[in-house]
Amino acid sequence: MDINITITAFYASLLALLFIGLSFNIIRLRFQLKIGLGDGGNPSLIKAIRIHGNFSEYMPLALILLAGLELNGADSLWVHIFGSILFLGRVSHAIGLSLSIGTSKPRAFGVISMFLVLLMLAIANIYVFVS
Repeated sequence: MDINITITAFYASLLALLFIGLSFNIIRLRFQLKIGLGDGGNPSLIKAIRIHGNFSEYMPLALILLAGLELNGADSLWVHIFGSILFLGRVSHAIGLSLSIGTSKPRAFGVISMFLVLLMLAIANIYVFVS
């Protein structure tokens, strides 16, 4: 049996590039606003920090679950489907929050897709364990 997580690694790499972009946005704002630490009460910086923070709060668990699914021998199509939804959801969430601190369709899609993917991956991995 060939054990690898190349599909998960691909989506983790795409998400890493997004994470770097979100990080650079914070750095850009810090230089522009001359705020070295914290958020200085600036709404734009607060928003950028939360977009980045939300990403870092959810992605580790999602990628662990995706890797578990792949390692457990799931059909590669399913791993791609979950990975694609995960990536598109995170991009959508970042765009949605960038446009408005309130609700927006891209943000809603990002939130819903994140929770659906987490739920479905958790159920799939539990199913593999108990069967």
